[in-house]
Amino acid sequence: MASSSRWKATRNSIVAACLILAPGYAMALETSLKAPGAPDELRQRLENGSSAFAAKSRSLETPLELLSAALSDYRTLVQILYDEGYFSPVVNIRLDGKEAANIDPLNTPSSVNAIDITVKTGPIFRFGQADISPVTPETVIPDTYAVGQTAKTGAIRDAASAAVDAWHDAGHPKADIGSQNIRAQHANARLNAAIAVAPGPKLTFGKMHIQGESDVTPTSIDKIAGFPTGEVYSPAQVQKVGTRLRRTNAFNSVSLTEHDTPNPDGSLDFDATFEDLPKRRLTFGAELSSRNGMDLSANWIHRNLFGGAERFRFEARIRNIGGVEDIDGRIGMRLDRPDTLGPDDNTFYLAEIERRNRTHYNVTRGLVGIGARRTFSPKLYAEASFAFSYANSDDAFGSNRTFRYLTLPFRVRLDERDNKVSATRGFYVDARLTPFVGLSKTKSGGQLILDGRGYWDIGTEGRLVLAGRLQLGSVIGPALNEVSPDLLFFSGGAGTVRGQPYESLGIPVGSKVSGGRSFLGLTAEVRGKVTEKITLVGFYDVGTVGTDSFVASGSNSHSGAGLGVRYDVGGLGALRLDLAYPVSGSTGEGLQFYIGIGQAF
Repeated sequence: MASSSRWKATRNSIVAACLILAPGYAMALETSLKAPGAPDELRQRLENGSSAFAAKSRSLETPLELLSAALSDYRTLVQILYDEGYFSPVVNIRLDGKEAANIDPLNTPSSVNAIDITVKTGPIFRFGQADISPVTPETVIPDTYAVGQTAKTGAIRDAASAAVDAWHDAGHPKADIGSQNIRAQHANARLNAAIAVAPGPKLTFGKMHIQGESDVTPTSIDKIAGFPTGEVYSPAQVQKVGTRLRRTNAFNSVSLTEHDTPNPDGSLDFDATFEDLPKRRLTFGAELSSRNGMDLSANWIHRNLFGGAERFRFEARIRNIGGVEDIDGRIGMRLDRPDTLGPDDNTFYLAEIERRNRTHYNVTRGLVGIGARRTFSPKLYAEASFAFSYANSDDAFGSNRTFRYLTLPFRVRLDERDNKVSATRGFYVDARLTPFVGLSKTKSGGQLILDGRGYWDIGTEGRLVLAGRLQLGSVIGPALNEVSPDLLFFSGGAGTVRGQPYESLGIPVGSKVSGGRSFLGLTAEVRGKVTEKITLVGFYDVGTVGTDSFVASGSNSHSGAGLGVRYDVGGLGALRLDLAYPVSGSTGEGLQFYIGIGQAF
């Protein structure tokens, strides 16, 4: 025993000495890989997978390092060939003419000047047998795993994965591959594969056990998760529980792990572990335009206000610093409570106060409200609320006009974009309907707002993108002079028509201008990547404001066009600079510029 230990120590010392003392490989090292008759794509895969072929780029310097790379390449290259359906390959890797497999690692050559790799693929194999059982009636086995198809190992893996996943979906969480019988018939280049699946028992959900520490109370976690105890096991339900917990934004990570052993009653328990996010977050934003000056905003968020993953958001915004209008601003608060209703619902409370000093009107308004949100999926939600609002305004129809409303806002948002920061494909729809009941002689009616956006990738991997936006607005019921000006519509500025002054288009009322009861905005952009960081944008915006509830052919309109540049700064989004000129309409003249963060839409 002692002799064996001494030999191991001696051997390890020799290997270490080889690593230390072996001279660096010559800078003139030549590598080659030949695969006669192999398709170009296969040859490229072999080159990319070979450590010895890429010795220089991988900084392999000593003969021992080169030998080690060559020895590992045998397995790597054969596996690549198996993946492509070649099951009788011959791989030779020679270092200065000597087969690497025959070189003693304890007696490496003093130098290596050439590595030559030769691959004889042999014939491509096809499935002579492609069996897998048992499977559920809903199992869809990939077409690549079938008699006569090219016998790729990836096809076998995909078939096995499809069968196991189908058993999981059918309520068998412990389903796995029981055995595999794979035989190659070299005489006729056939591969016979038979996969036996072990479904395991059908189980129901047991209990969710909260592990570790979190500042969110266990009771709230249970309410938010909505763990489906007693229901038949389903991977989709496990994912849904995790999604419910993550969307509270109280946790940095959520992990749900099933127990190895089911309970005697046929149920399966899960362990839930959490890592909390920092409770507080403070963010700032800024936007600059040539006419309206600078807008500054700040948001303070508390992610777990009372221990139930309540999200409290405080917003403050100051507008028009250095612009042509008087400085104004807004303060708003919202508290979301995810643990008061069902697992896919939450209640929220609103309060805000705002002062708007615009070219055509001034208004001081306040609002308090309560509502509920239903989340149907990570991409779709709807919410409804009940609120009281008060507004005092000076506008085209007079001074010190007061409006009091009870409102019932409804909102639906569907977000199918591939990237919320800078989309290249998909669409986005945000629809709002707000019926309002007037109090103290204020007229009743309703407001409708629709914001739709679409994105088309017409290049390669988002290098050339077409983006379009449609905005609709309508006030139904009261006349122009019977509704608060903050419910009416203007056009112009970064959010509607670039190149035209902010809220410059409305409805003439004598020598003054009022907002309209309807609005239609159209925007088109072409976004082309110049580098991975820089994108150039061409855009054209049109805005129309009408007197009636729906835009008509005689409604007032204007347009603007220009060029922009975006510089990607990672997760923050893109720094945006747009230069725009008015194209039609009489509301503005001269160059307008806009600076902000993120795409225009």
